[in-house]
Amino acid sequence: MLLAIDSGNTNVVCAVYDGDDLRGSWRAGTNPNRTADEYAVWLVQLMALAGLGPSDIDATIIGSVVPEATHNLARLCERYFSCEPLIVGRSDCSVGIGIDLDMPREEVGADRIANAVAAQDRYRPPLMVIDFGTATTFDIVDRFGNYCGGVIAPGINLSLRALDMAAAQLPRIGVRRPPTVVGRSTVPAMQSGVFWGYVGLIEGLVRRIKAERSEEMEVISTGGLARLIAGATDVINHLDPDLTLWGLRLIYRRNRNK
Repeated sequence: MLLAIDSGNTNVVCAVYDGDDLRGSWRAGTNPNRTADEYAVWLVQLMALAGLGPSDIDATIIGSVVPEATHNLARLCERYFSCEPLIVGRSDCSVGIGIDLDMPREEVGADRIANAVAAQDRYRPPLMVIDFGTATTFDIVDRFGNYCGGVIAPGINLSLRALDMAAAQLPRIGVRRPPTVVGRSTVPAMQSGVFWGYVGLIEGLVRRIKAERSEEMEVISTGGLARLIAGATDVINHLDPDLTLWGLRLIYRRNRNK
């Protein structure tokens, strides 16, 4: 079985695949100082609840956008699962997708590459992947299956944090869909500005990307807040929560076959 690890700025997600079947996935807050032993205490116990143990794992892959966490995650794989991990972004890892950028050697986040790989496997290019994470990213795969760039915007929780830090008299709020656009008190007004303002950002960028490229494309959403936003707009065609993990699995399979 394959242990796929997606290490993002906010969460680390670990998933076990038995062939094409997802046997389980587990999420923890990202902490670059968390040791391999601490990861093991958390992960091995959760795997046991799903009837899985370290001896069931015979391969590992890591996609990380937090360099400080990568070393300890690699140590986790080596010490507790007896596997040297394949790490997306290193020279020995082939991602199986063309990178059509002005600076091809520029590092692209492992999550964005995994999303592009998975999207062209599950859907028909050209397409756009919107990942609602710490940052909200828009990534484009052209009709030939090449990754050709995208957009990076602050995530909705970053916007909330900035509002909380900069405006002393405004209360701290959570992300939710308000029943009306016009709020009749402070909290509903803030919720509307954050939620509907963000929906407007998504709709505006999708429209501009399609116009700039002069083509229609499927729009796939993934990430922690994807379900909330996708239900509020018709510009998103597909909701795919495990897209990044599926992309890591495909990258591993390509390198194993190679």
